[in-house]
Amino acid sequence: MTPTHWLEFYTDYGVRLQKRFFGHFLKGEETGWNKQPRVQLRIRHPEEKFIERHEHEWPLARTQWTKFYLEAQQRALVREPAGTTARIDYEAMSEGLTFSMGPLREPMEITGPAAAKLFISSSTVDADLCLVPRVFAPDGSEVTFQGAQDPHTPISQGWLRASHRKLDDARSLPYRPFHAHDEVQPLTPGEPVELDIELWPTCIVVPPGYRVALTIRGNDYEYGGTPVVAPHVPYPLRGVGPFTHNEPRNRPADVFDGVNTLHFAENRRQIQ
Repeated sequence: MTPTHWLEFYTDYGVRLQKRFFGHFLKGEETGWNKQPRVQLRIRHPEEKFIERHEHEWPLARTQWTKFYLEAQQRALVREPAGTTARIDYEAMSEGLTFSMGPLREPMEITGPAAAKLFISSSTVDADLCLVPRVFAPDGSEVTFQGAQDPHTPISQGWLRASHRKLDDARSLPYRPFHAHDEVQPLTPGEPVELDIELWPTCIVVPPGYRVALTIRGNDYEYGGTPVVAPHVPYPLRGVGPFTHNEPRNRPADVFDGVNTLHFAENRRQIQ
């Protein structure tokens, strides 16, 4: 059986695992579930390598919550804020901006939830933010994985429409902003606003020599190269499977095809 991160969902092995879980919690059956640790992880490594590991809580109690700041001049991810004021414009429907760490000197495990804080403005009254944490090999190629819906899935993704930036403070956590979605707050063109964006929980061990990066764009992530055309799939696979954001009625060009601006100042921009 080829190990994948979605093995637990769609295979016979996965179905048996789910039946043990539901049998224990919903039917009161003796499935042995109460004799194993509460959390089971499949730790990802490049080249589709996965190692099973058991834990007792989620997020992991020994997590070292770490902030990284976006540095404008070098387009870098750094541990300390640069302390300078800057701004970068980008076309919303372009490839956006990518901020990267230098090559790692030792392995880095990224396991758990994450969030990003951005200060942005737009030339229009709204903006979509599509964030993509990424990993690159020493030769510059991107590390992706076979996902349930796409053969080239990045390590995580996050989305937020700027007009839905209002937080539910009672339910938000530092690593998981929770948005109320109970009112629309349009942008004033050119005026910066603060955005807290949830990133999907992820898990990967990044080897030495590899780089971790964050891409900020106004449209869906696309894996480089020729899109994959799969049998019986009515759309080309570009990196996000069927989960695209391209409905013209929801994303009219006069609003979402403008120019977005990232605003930088000390202690402002971070990914955690």
